[in-house]
Amino acid sequence: MTILKKITNRVHNIIDVYLLRKPLARWYQERGDETARLDYPLNQTSIVFDVGGYVGDYADEIYKKFGCRIYIFEPVPLFYDRCVKRFSGNSSIACFNYGLAARSGRLEINVHDESSSFKKEVDGSVKQQAELRSITEAVADLGIEKIDLIKINIEGGEFDLLPAIIDSGLVKRIKYIQVQFHNFDANAADARSRIRSLLEKTHREMWNYEFVWESWELL
Repeated sequence: MTILKKITNRVHNIIDVYLLRKPLARWYQERGDETARLDYPLNQTSIVFDVGGYVGDYADEIYKKFGCRIYIFEPVPLFYDRCVKRFSGNSSIACFNYGLAARSGRLEINVHDESSSFKKEVDGSVKQQAELRSITEAVADLGIEKIDLIKINIEGGEFDLLPAIIDSGLVKRIKYIQVQFHNFDANAADARSRIRSLLEKTHREMWNYEFVWESWELL
């Protein structure tokens, strides 16, 4: 890369971060994956739900920092198997081969690494059948009374899952909610706005990088 190209890239980055305040640019500038996403007052007795666990990277980071009890929910068999292998022998991390949703059932999922989605078809994706379970049923079956942190990254499924959490009252038993909203749907902005308005009744916004990551704390 030429010196001129490096300078140009740097200028564009400054414009994005400080002038246009683009959320994704700010997120990378502030190293959000290494800072904000791990900045919670958790300990070994804390319960964490990793919804959309993929291959367990977030669960691994949270466990290394806090040693808490983690439940990973991953509907894609390939990714679930990798989580099981990765955390084999760790009794503090439990893996489940289903996703969490408003209702239980089996649906077709478009499998494409971390972009796998029930809602969106990605170029090069492979269709598979996968299981979803009602979050209220799953929490009851697991005997969970409270959740200290729930991380949600489910490629559009958050627009079904979060209203179910709120409408059922389960939201009042969740201390911290960390969610990545996705904007590939035309109605995503309005849907996100409605969910945020509902969350404000029980939680306060901790930090927000629009359509990147945001976090909420129980009032």
